[in-house]
Amino acid sequence: MLSRVSRQTADPTPRQRRVAVLTHTGRPEATRAAARLLARLDDAGIVAMMPAADIADMVGSLPGQIQELVAPEMGRGLTDCELVVVLGGDGTILRSAEWVISSDIPLLGVNLGHVGFLAEAESSEIDSIVEHVVQRSYSVEERFTIDVTLRHEGAEIWSSFAVNEVSIEKAARERMLEVLVEVDGRPLSRWACDGMLVATPTGSTAYAFSAGGPVIWPSVEALLVVPLSAHALFARPLVLGPTSRVVVEVVDASQTHGVVWCDGRRSTELRTGMEIEISRGSHRLRLARLSESPFTDRLVNKFGLRVEGWRGAAETRLLDSTPVVSEHPLGSR
Repeated sequence: MLSRVSRQTADPTPRQRRVAVLTHTGRPEATRAAARLLARLDDAGIVAMMPAADIADMVGSLPGQIQELVAPEMGRGLTDCELVVVLGGDGTILRSAEWVISSDIPLLGVNLGHVGFLAEAESSEIDSIVEHVVQRSYSVEERFTIDVTLRHEGAEIWSSFAVNEVSIEKAARERMLEVLVEVDGRPLSRWACDGMLVATPTGSTAYAFSAGGPVIWPSVEALLVVPLSAHALFARPLVLGPTSRVVVEVVDASQTHGVVWCDGRRSTELRTGMEIEISRGSHRLRLARLSESPFTDRLVNKFGLRVEGWRGAAETRLLDSTPVVSEHPLGSR
């Protein structure tokens, strides 16, 4: 599966560790961070693996031993590496998820984007990241995913998966898409709308959040259904159980057509009579975590939520009979 590139002079021993590195090569700060990461991994005796396209984009700035990482077919997953370190925003992490979704290899996201909910560390922490990788001092968190199947007249014509959400959208701005939604084999509602989302808890802070859906903690296993600008009295977001099966039928697209997107990366066209079946994914995304900080802290930090006046830390110290008062743990005071 792996092929050697010219810059590598000696084959690694079978015992040598391999870590894949993927980055957003279109961003200078990402390539600089990747070069630092690769140099530190090389110093630690860990063989780095990169996609051929990334190697070509970074030619001249790659230190040490680099193996060419051949992209597998969708759904086959990577092999021969213990971890994938991704430098970029959530979009780059979602790109990397396509490679590891069917394997047990965890992703470690290094944020170079704006919010970066899927990322675990910042690019300024390269030395610390490498130390955690070398010592294998990270935990792995599994995330709920979605499987998507598109059918026409009973025949399967397309399938994919989603880490964040499946979005069913109209393709023409001036028209509405009419859909009939079924949950667990029973009809729920018929909506004339701009579209609808079925999201995971991970995706509840992405598109679904912008569309007015609730934030769902990652430890919760659930499907989130969010209608988009539905012309209906009942068009509230719905939280379904993890085993629920959602079927969306395109009732009327005679004047327009629709599109189904998975994580904003993979799409196909929708026509009248087509059905989109959405259910719990057969695979889980594994995310490497460097700390045990709770999701509440992540939510506060990523969205910059105001928490002035919170006395929880001081109250905890009083209960422990500790008289010392230190700074607020979230840095808001």
